[in-house]
Amino acid sequence: MTDTWNPNDPGVLRLPSGRLIRGRGLRHPLPTGAPTPSYGVYLLGRRPPDVSWDADWIRWPDFRLPVDRVAARAVLAEVWRRADGERVEVACGGGRGRTGTALACVAVLDGVPAGEAVAYVRAHYDRRAVETPWQRRYVRRFGVDSGAAGAEA
Repeated sequence: MTDTWNPNDPGVLRLPSGRLIRGRGLRHPLPTGAPTPSYGVYLLGRRPPDVSWDADWIRWPDFRLPVDRVAARAVLAEVWRRADGERVEVACGGGRGRTGTALACVAVLDGVPAGEAVAYVRAHYDRRAVETPWQRRYVRRFGVDSGAAGAEA
């Protein structure tokens, strides 16, 4: 399957491997005229509303870290895997803190050094992504035992 995002659409992050992932704030409507995701991951403290596409929920309170970090790692590895040929969306309330943190972790899985992943996401997705010191630390530590991207496939 090769049905990914338009790389020029708002919120679309291109990883070094060429994979495309759309980040979004759920407080904003779906972009007008844009296709729907084939897979979405929602980073919220409460269960998100149902959607018509395949989706996962990572319980992740605002300005904090995932409640279950092992489960979060598995879901983010699935984001990386599926972004190879599907329209994958990662979203939280505002689309910056939790979404930026998750995108930075996926960038680590894609081969971006953990110490550079926040800067990568800020340069290529949103300059204010990853909002708290503990979110930045989470990304740095995410790289400690993630291994190479190919190992996740």
